[in-house]
Amino acid sequence: MLSLTLDNDNRSRISAALNDNRWVIACLCAAWCGTCTDFRNSFEELAARHPDKQLVWIDIEDQADVVGDLDIDNFPTLLIQHGDTVAFFGTILPDMRLADRLIQSQLEKNDADLQAEAHGSAERRDWQRDCNLRTLLDAAA
Repeated sequence: MLSLTLDNDNRSRISAALNDNRWVIACLCAAWCGTCTDFRNSFEELAARHPDKQLVWIDIEDQADVVGDLDIDNFPTLLIQHGDTVAFFGTILPDMRLADRLIQSQLEKNDADLQAEAHGSAERRDWQRDCNLRTLLDAAA
């Protein structure tokens, strides 16, 4: 597999990617969810398309101590983060092409644009506070 499945043994690897200011794309799903199971192959295709990014599969029940109180309305939910900036957090349609376009649109932004968007609305400011994967990993450690 090209993506990582978050577990207790690789949490530091994900934190290191964020510390290195790399893009991390996390898919939050559940093992019991048929939509998630179907989307897993698409997520692996995304990992193949973006080998310089860290793609992470997070089972929200297996990693409940990391996910904590994140408001996950539906599956799959994507978290796209660059360093400490959460660029996107939300449910997507389980379509690899749509997910790839969403990811690509975030990757095309420069740091100034990412920062402006991150603080451009109450919802996005909440993402910075509540959805920052590095903060969530640190709190679970």
